[in-house]
Amino acid sequence: MTAIGAPEGNGRTAEAVPSALGDAFLELLNGFIVELRAVGLPVSLTENLDALEALKHVSIGDRESFKYALGATLVKHYNHWKAFETVFEVYFSLRGKEYAIDGDGELLDFTDDELEGAQAGDQQGAGGGGENLSPEELAEMLFQSLMRGDSQMMKGVARQAVRRFAGMEPGRPVGGTYYLYRTLRNLDLDGVLERLLQQAQDTQGEASELDQRLWRDEYQHRIDQLQKEIEAEIRRRLVADRGVEAMAKTLRKPLPEDVDFMHASREEMANLRRAIYPLTRKLAARLQRKRRRGRRGPLDFRRTVRASLSYGGVPVEPKFRNPNPHKPEIFVIADVSGSVAAFARFTLHLVYAISGQFSKVRSFVFIDGLDEVTAYFEGVEDINEAVHRVNAEADVVWVDGHSDYGHALGVFWQKYGPDVGPRTSVMILGDARNNYHAAESWIVKEMQDKARHVYWLNPEPRSYWDTGDSIVGEYAQHCDGSFEVRNLRQLEAFVENLV
Repeated sequence: MTAIGAPEGNGRTAEAVPSALGDAFLELLNGFIVELRAVGLPVSLTENLDALEALKHVSIGDRESFKYALGATLVKHYNHWKAFETVFEVYFSLRGKEYAIDGDGELLDFTDDELEGAQAGDQQGAGGGGENLSPEELAEMLFQSLMRGDSQMMKGVARQAVRRFAGMEPGRPVGGTYYLYRTLRNLDLDGVLERLLQQAQDTQGEASELDQRLWRDEYQHRIDQLQKEIEAEIRRRLVADRGVEAMAKTLRKPLPEDVDFMHASREEMANLRRAIYPLTRKLAARLQRKRRRGRRGPLDFRRTVRASLSYGGVPVEPKFRNPNPHKPEIFVIADVSGSVAAFARFTLHLVYAISGQFSKVRSFVFIDGLDEVTAYFEGVEDINEAVHRVNAEADVVWVDGHSDYGHALGVFWQKYGPDVGPRTSVMILGDARNNYHAAESWIVKEMQDKARHVYWLNPEPRSYWDTGDSIVGEYAQHCDGSFEVRNLRQLEAFVENLV
């Protein structure tokens, strides 16, 4: 590794890293790239080389510049940034014996003067390193750091708080969330926030409701910053104790497009909703381009014979008629019971967002009864509003509200079967867990005979199919394809095949 700059402010220019340090750094960087790929980021060899080239132009001691140089060359989508940050913080966390869980190094990053100033109203003095602070003095330091917005003092408070309250033990198989909870519980940040607001009120006098809200937002932002410093301190100590690779595996989380619909947390659901809009724009453009470059039309015999005269009657250049592709009609029949509802919701989002690629889109939802909900999506700018109406207003319960695919498909075929034609592609969304009711799979066979295509999309892992009350195999034998669709990536791949 050559020409990596030295830390800023040391009076030296960029210089080559010594070979031993360079080899160790390259090994660490290689592990970082491997972990990014394991998480799911598409990092190619070319981008790896671009990252190495970029690092020649930044100081390795300037952590922010170093981080963003890697991010600019390795991250291609903003949804991947959080995963990149997590891996970066593990692989390039601050190292040293002071972060060892059983170490005896200095605990605070700020100077003696700053420490004394925090305790005695900015009166400088000759204090110690912070390890002898009483709980009351530490609480006062916490208050002063938040009141001032002093990031350096926050780092010191975070280190001292983790050392005192987290109860970390070397080799103990406990996650960072547990240590974070123990530390925050002892700091009582809610009480500190109220004290900060009261101090601002006493200092400024009477304040308007807007001013009070601005104070609260500012102090809450500083508290969030302190919490991030505490998380970082815990992470550094865990890395020092367990090693980089072990911590990277512990903190590894799927990208938004790889999150399982049926097991997503509330935060992951929010990330999924944000990820689906750029996905729909990209997918719509791709489908339009695919149709425009579609397969050639049938052989034009007359033009082929005419062109063959130039080659002595040999049809060297077959001529084809211009293709006249038809936009397909889409009928979506979605199970909205239980955890499968999240999968149906995101599929409806995607299908309606790219509805311009289809001549007609009609949607039906069911549990043990079935109802058409196409009208809920017409003229609606926010699809979330339509999905909310589906959940609140659709008549999908017939008897007891437990899934009955046989009855729901029977209602669909009786009411809407005549509308299915040779241009219709039918998408049935569900896990086919039928609570041991009659399957009525003959209806799916009738659909296949009449429609252009019938597809079954199942959000369960394929290994779960046809176990327990799942009868997806009985339906799948009458479909043109049955697909495991557990996340946005798989859903995107399926929709590309619709046109």
